Amino acid sequence: MHCLVVDDDVEIRTNLTAYLQGFGWRVSAAADGQVMRRLLAADTVDAIVLDLMLPGEDGLALLRWLGTQPDAPPVLMLTARGDTMSRVVGLELGADDYLAKPFEPRELVARLQALVRRASKGQGGAVSDDTRLLRFGRWRFDRLTRQLINAEDVGIALSSAEFRLLAAFVQRPGRVLSRDQLIELTRAQGVEVNDRSIDLAVSRLRAKLGDTAREPALIRTVRGEGYLFDAEVAPC
Repeated sequence: MHCLVVDDDVEIRTNLTAYLQGFGWRVSAAADGQVMRRLLAADTVDAIVLDLMLPGEDGLALLRWLGTQPDAPPVLMLTARGDTMSRVVGLELGADDYLAKPFEPRELVARLQALVRRASKGQGGAVSDDTRLLRFGRWRFDRLTRQLINAEDVGIALSSAEFRLLAAFVQRPGRVLSRDQLIELTRAQGVEVNDRSIDLAVSRLRAKLGDTAREPALIRTVRGEGYLFDAEVAPC
């Protein structure tokens, strides 16, 4: 596997290169977007570790550019701890996962391996934000009316929290989303979201989907990591 590390901190580039190589990865390193583009044009890359705080073009600008490229590799972004808005924007622009600095290198390796596995199964893509009606399993999801529609064409209303949670899931099928990620993806102005509220929203959404925590068909709990939406999502 080939990883491209994009970070202007030479110590992080050097340490990550050595650490990833110890797990059998081939590693290229870039200090800015110009070098990143050159390396991507010259070789196949399986995953990118992208720092958001870069000289010149920042990581968010590079994420936008990567989103225009066919077959772009999955991206794990590195953010400053507590930089909530950058993480939210990064995820919305197409980053597949994030880690806050300082981070544990072994966790970064595990997350990269998971990203590559999911990409190899074809589960890395997201549906368009403009698509109103989506289908998964025996359900349709109307994002305009905020309803679930079952096989009998009966609409089931979703609360605001349930709607935001399902919207986050259908944009990232097959990906493990931590509670922290779900908190950031489901924030609304004037609404406090925490681990407990995420768990409650998951429980209520499962009930409406006919899912259970003991035998989940759609929303799986990944112990120690978060939740995974285990369904193929497509426009109706």
